[in-house]
Amino acid sequence: MTEAVNVANPDLVEDMMDEETGRRKPKGIPNTVLLIVPVIWSLFQLWITSPIPYSLGVGVLNDTASRSLHLGFAIFLAYLGFPMLKSSPRSYIPIQDWIMAFVAAFCACYLYLFQNELARRPGIPTTTDIAVACVGMLLLLEATRRVMGLPMTCVAIIFLIYVFAGPYAPDMIAHRGASLSRAASQFWLTQEGVFGVPLGVSTSFVFLYVLFGAMLERAGAGNYLTALSFALLGHLRGGPAKAAVVASGLHGLISGSSIANVLTCGPVTIMLMKKVGFSAEKAGAVEVAAGSNGQIMPPVMGAAAFLMAEYINMPYSQIIKHAFVPAILAYSSLLYIVHIEASKLGMEGIARPHRPLKTRLLRWGLTISSLIIIMGALYYLTAWIPQVFGSGAWVVFAILLAAGYIGLVLLSLRFPELPEGDSDALMHLPAAAPVLFSGLYYLLPIATLVWGLMIFEMSPGLAAYYACLFMGFIILTHRPLIAFIRKQPVAPHFKDGAARLFDSLVGGGRNMIGIGLATASAGIVVGAVSLTGVGQVLAAVVETVSGGYLPAVLIMTAMLAILLGMGLPTTANYIIVSTLLAPVIYNISAAHGLGIPLLAVHLFCLYFGVMADATPPVALAAFAASGISGGDPFKTGVQGFIYELRTAVLPFVFLYNQEILLIGIQNAFHFIWVFCTSALACMAFASATQRYMFTRTRWWEVIILLAAMVFMFRPDIPQDKLFPPYKELSPAQVMETIGSLKPEDELRLHIVTEFYEGGIKEQVVVLPFKGETAEERLESSGTFLAWDGDKLMVDDVAVNSRLEKLGVNMDDPTEVLGIEVALPRPAKWLFSIPGLLLMGVVVVTQIRKSRREQTTVAKPAVAG
Repeated sequence: MTEAVNVANPDLVEDMMDEETGRRKPKGIPNTVLLIVPVIWSLFQLWITSPIPYSLGVGVLNDTASRSLHLGFAIFLAYLGFPMLKSSPRSYIPIQDWIMAFVAAFCACYLYLFQNELARRPGIPTTTDIAVACVGMLLLLEATRRVMGLPMTCVAIIFLIYVFAGPYAPDMIAHRGASLSRAASQFWLTQEGVFGVPLGVSTSFVFLYVLFGAMLERAGAGNYLTALSFALLGHLRGGPAKAAVVASGLHGLISGSSIANVLTCGPVTIMLMKKVGFSAEKAGAVEVAAGSNGQIMPPVMGAAAFLMAEYINMPYSQIIKHAFVPAILAYSSLLYIVHIEASKLGMEGIARPHRPLKTRLLRWGLTISSLIIIMGALYYLTAWIPQVFGSGAWVVFAILLAAGYIGLVLLSLRFPELPEGDSDALMHLPAAAPVLFSGLYYLLPIATLVWGLMIFEMSPGLAAYYACLFMGFIILTHRPLIAFIRKQPVAPHFKDGAARLFDSLVGGGRNMIGIGLATASAGIVVGAVSLTGVGQVLAAVVETVSGGYLPAVLIMTAMLAILLGMGLPTTANYIIVSTLLAPVIYNISAAHGLGIPLLAVHLFCLYFGVMADATPPVALAAFAASGISGGDPFKTGVQGFIYELRTAVLPFVFLYNQEILLIGIQNAFHFIWVFCTSALACMAFASATQRYMFTRTRWWEVIILLAAMVFMFRPDIPQDKLFPPYKELSPAQVMETIGSLKPEDELRLHIVTEFYEGGIKEQVVVLPFKGETAEERLESSGTFLAWDGDKLMVDDVAVNSRLEKLGVNMDDPTEVLGIEVALPRPAKWLFSIPGLLLMGVVVVTQIRKSRREQTTVAKPAVAG
């Protein structure tokens, strides 16, 4: 796509692309190897995810074998595709890199080749096992340095050093250390280190989503989504910038990389933004902010979301559901920021063919209502067809999909083909409906993916497998089908489709090199945390430094994520931060009786990992955007960071107001109210930070807007101040109160622990309970109480109970100070109304001020 657009710095753009997929471009046999191996890797990943091996009983691989071969492919391609130094040759592959590639691949595949022998001697490695593990670790670190850079490698090395240097570390973080044999088993010969959960998610899920994105791009879907965004929004004020935001959001459906998003959309969107008046830095910054947010846009969300599903043991379809509203809020607020920038510059949209409003409304009404009817019919068919056709239902679904595909291809023939990657062509804005229908069949595989995840509740890997098969079928057939209908030669188009399919298989494999190595190296950190117990130590350190104050812990976590993200990819950043600090946040929130869901905590870590891509001085997405725009990379990064501030606010909000994550939503009205007030809160924050609404805001309007934002985002704050949520009863009333609780109530004990080593910890704990009597309910929660004189004490706690996980044990006396019971109070949504009123005040004053300014400007023209 970039070839068709004259970007400002093509060399920098080319370098950024090479950073993603490999910097070497040899000729002859080495080039063939760099093409064939990624294709084999892609086909291997399709095979192990498909149900075919299980049906035939051939080629079935367990998790260990799959992860071993997956890393083998990644590390082999890393040594062949990425040179050792900047001065190393790019036109051929030196012999030493061939040797290291084969040795590294052998070490990675060792678990597959000798899995039976290793299973017979678990935890008792031989000298050969240790040697392979040591060589494999060194070669993995070197491959990571080549592909991901020094920061990721240094983080892994620091944790490795800590494993062996534990006895010499400061007392606070000291541990007994590990032998070479123990470390080799932990990091290389089991699923506790390199071959742990992160690499497992990369193997099982992530690869096929990356491959799916590569297929969509090679088919032309990326160009279609960009053109559709411009057709829908290009006529608005600052339309190209708004279209860039929407295009990046749509690309987020198929891509989980902010840099790939910028490089894919940017050559068209940034050039168009500059043509309508945006500066190079602001045009690049809009694309940076939009591209970075692609990683939080369901259904793909990069590799991190799949890891999240594994870490918190939640179906991926639920992750998508809960993450959807914050992502929409992030993009809608960025659209509003773009509108503000366009209003400041007095921009207008691109002229489009005039059609009466009545005609446009009628067409879009018919289109939207038709889509709703079709989706409703498909939903009911999804339930009806399996009941009628049983095991043959898949044939019926395949026929329906094929019929829908052929019908949409026939429909597309009635409309002109889209210009590919040409920003000049898009300056003449086409009507939206022709663009929509010209490539609607591209959306069928995306719909198949979402339908498989959300309706059929398939595993993420299986849903992506069927989506990839369908997308491959479209790549092969849609151009030959069009040629056949137009009575043109079919063979050249079929050959072109085969070439595009081959290119997408190559692209899928090459795009996965970095992710495969990042997840493997992050596994070193996870393994070190598990081996040394540093996670518990870090929790104590963070709690001591923060004084147990949750906002302080959140700020520390955000800063760590942004700091690590300056050198690490988002996936590795999320793994490290969530491994180290997510349990700390969760436990401290539980100690305060807040009960923040683990999902919200992990999304918090992910959002700030994404923020790092737009945070100077590194801001890799800003470097990619500036290569296209010709702007200053640092200024582009700073402006992009300012635009991204609204993304930084959302995590702090949804931790406390989980309704934004669709947790606790009671009905449709509740959802609409929460969504609308949250969207208005985002607009209030954007107007306050940009100092503009209809015209420039005054200082007191900024204060009112920020106050309005708080009321709408956090109505629980005024609600708690005016109507306390709980009343505390004395210890004497604890047992009676526990016995009278309803099943939906919370059992909230106010306790204080006095540690023998010194110090006191006071907290409110929420205990799960079952049973009818107070004794049964306490026993079910693993808590046993007894009177010691006039004090009610915790007499015992069960293993793995809530209290034990919160640090309560029998060595330190714990007294029950009371029990909290919920009080009746007005609904929380009522307390967001003052925020609406405050924002209304600013809107009225802004409109009046804007009209006065327009009148003042118009008067001289009238007089003359």
